[in-house]
Amino acid sequence: MFVDEIKIYARAGHGGKGCVAFHREAFVPKGGPSGGNGGRGGSVILRADHDLNNLIAQYYQPRLIAPDGEHGLGKGMDGHAGKDLMVKVPCGTLVWQLADGAKETVEDEQGSPDDKPMFRSSASKRPLIRSASGALAQEIDLSKEGADGKSASTDKGELIADLTRHGQQFILCQGGRGGLGNRNFATAARQTPRFAQPGEPGGEGDFLFELRIMAEVGLVGYPNAGKSTLLTAISKARPKIAPYPFTTLHPQIGIVEYADFHRLTVCDVPGLIEGAHQNVGLGHAFLRHIERCKILVLLLDMAGTDNRAPWDDYKQLLSELELYDPALLDKPRFVVGNKMDETAAEKNLKQFKKQIKKVSVLPISAAFDEGVEKFRKMIREAVAEASTE
Repeated sequence: MFVDEIKIYARAGHGGKGCVAFHREAFVPKGGPSGGNGGRGGSVILRADHDLNNLIAQYYQPRLIAPDGEHGLGKGMDGHAGKDLMVKVPCGTLVWQLADGAKETVEDEQGSPDDKPMFRSSASKRPLIRSASGALAQEIDLSKEGADGKSASTDKGELIADLTRHGQQFILCQGGRGGLGNRNFATAARQTPRFAQPGEPGGEGDFLFELRIMAEVGLVGYPNAGKSTLLTAISKARPKIAPYPFTTLHPQIGIVEYADFHRLTVCDVPGLIEGAHQNVGLGHAFLRHIERCKILVLLLDMAGTDNRAPWDDYKQLLSELELYDPALLDKPRFVVGNKMDETAAEKNLKQFKKQIKKVSVLPISAAFDEGVEKFRKMIREAVAEASTE
């Protein structure tokens, strides 16, 4: 099962309560305050991992709850901190905070106004992203603009994180601070304080995890155009292949290896249909996976197997990409004509060149490995050129 979008609830651990206690020892009739501090609550931390390729782990565990900190004890003993909950997610995961998610809360503490600082839920704090080494990286602000340049506030909520590098960490919910024991409030004027702080509540909220696959080459085309066959020919990926549309139901990733040990990642996106930009046929679920690709390959059924003209397919694909996201047309793209072993393919290729001028077409037959090596070379050169820009 392939899961690329899942709604989850996360809650960090609450801080432990501070203790109200006094030192009791033989021959010490009036020992001072000795209440220990509460332990910090555990945080919910996301960590990008390149060994994962979908969000199926979160599908089976949609509630991420970190342990609470322990309460303080007498004799000045502080409570243990709650263990952080480390959650691995695939590289390319976007995190959206839903509109009805965590809200800012304020807890009332005991004691005089001077002794009770206001504790705010850490869900309202600005999220932090840590580098692969675990060190705190530069704090980023995604409140105005997302990682891909788009507005971060959409119907999905607010974009708060985009995890793209292996080892990158993001504190989803910050654990609450532990409350101070009564020993911290002893002064010359008040030597026996009989109050302590409660622990700070941990951050919580509803979030949406969305995966956008990290691939260098995206294969785009109509159903039954031969994308899975081409992916099988250029890599060791083995997606299901059958002579009917919508054989591929979720994106497939293939690794293209070269003789000099160079590698490329290619994403086979399930077939698009007219109206994909309006989410017809789960268009959005497929189109979002090519947003990160460096180059796009428009694969056309040059034989017109499903009684469609290749030039009409080309125009419709460009239209769907533009309507979904005009920035997709700014990416380098190449047109590949597949199924050139069919009888009508040569005739359709000539007609395509007349209908669509100034567009070069690479003719191939993925099923018989014709033109596949040239295709492998073409995408390597294109990716290298796109990487230098």
